[in-house]
Amino acid sequence: MTGDASEIVLSTQDLREVAAFTAACAEAVLEIFEADQPDDLRPRDAVSAAWEFARGGERGRSLRDTAWAALKAAKGADTAAAREAAWAAMSAAGSAYLHPLAKATQVKHILGAGAHAARAAELVAGDDLSVGSENLEQTVRRATPVVVDVLKRFPAAPSGGGRVGELIRMLDADLRSLTLAE
Repeated sequence: MTGDASEIVLSTQDLREVAAFTAACAEAVLEIFEADQPDDLRPRDAVSAAWEFARGGERGRSLRDTAWAALKAAKGADTAAAREAAWAAMSAAGSAYLHPLAKATQVKHILGAGAHAARAAELVAGDDLSVGSENLEQTVRRATPVVVDVLKRFPAAPSGGGRVGELIRMLDADLRSLTLAE
């Protein structure tokens, strides 16, 4: 897409790379949700839809429907960690809808799944923030040069958002510090 100065160019392949990145982030913590709600497959379905899009599938209703379903699953979770894991899955399915607008809030579409996954890991570990930092290191390693390039097209992550917002900003800073050859 092209347009005025407030619009960012994003190809379908860019969106597929972002979806693969977010799906991998969310997939890493699905077991946290499933331990809490073993019969609820909605977050897993959202991650599967993100993977399907990343691998060439349609950017359509399935992504939206599974994202909303994962959000509803989060509301039914018994633990905060399970809610965060479901939100990671919701973020993965929603990442395909990254808008080409030069707004800091769009960074959440790229980094939300990783931040929610890190928060879920922290909570499982008794709110151990060092676990979140370790999780973010793994997330940085998952990012491809294309994901980093897409992120760098947007303004830095916005302020606010509590601990998840803080994790988004940490991840944002870490990824922006990478060179595209890494």
